[in-house]
Amino acid sequence: MGSLRPLNVRAELFVLRWRTRLGRATAIHYLDLLDVAVASKGYRCVKVYQAEEVPIRPPLLWVFAFSPDNHVKVAVSVRATPGGTWSYYEAGRGRHGYLSPCGDAKHATEQVDALLRHRMFPATW
Repeated sequence: MGSLRPLNVRAELFVLRWRTRLGRATAIHYLDLLDVAVASKGYRCVKVYQAEEVPIRPPLLWVFAFSPDNHVKVAVSVRATPGGTWSYYEAGRGRHGYLSPCGDAKHATEQVDALLRHRMFPATW
């Protein structure tokens, strides 16, 4: 029975990748919700998922923080997760960059805020 476990894990990862790829409209919906929440904290966002402008996969939301001396950014993506749910991820880190479930835009905004503050002021952490 031990040899069946890796096959199931690989199959589950395949299904999650498939759901993420085919769920572009769902990902865009959740990124739009995050865009509104993050913009309310004063950050600037660039939507890199409008097909007319930049037809890339997966959809990304770039969030920027500016200061007089420096600027930092984080790219956020949406991925399918087990159980039929969706989650926000830091795009550069893949599945290791988990931020929060998509149903909680406030928590995702707090996570993005913490990432940007850490990058802006690394010596204070």
